[in-house]
Amino acid sequence: MSIIIKPIITEKITKDGEIFNRFGFVVDKKANKIQIKNAVEAAYGVSVVEVNTMNYRADRTVKYTKSGLISGKTSAYKKAIVQVQEGETIDFYNNI
Repeated sequence: MSIIIKPIITEKITKDGEIFNRFGFVVDKKANKIQIKNAVEAAYGVSVVEVNTMNYRADRTVKYTKSGLISGKTSAYKKAIVQVQEGETIDFYNNI
């Protein structure tokens, strides 16, 4: 079972990475903070100071079109913001 699913690369998280050494990941829904910390340290070779997690629910949408009602939903996921020690960094582009 892989704990880290993929890194999150957005403007906001990139700015946090440059200023506060925080990096974002989409992680397994059942993973806890200790498992996330160990997975990031093993995958990227950094020491993790803090882990914050957020659970995002699935959003349902309904669209009214000419051909009728179309319904859909987005997937639920868990996001982790990981703060690494001062002076260390994670380079996503070399580790993908």
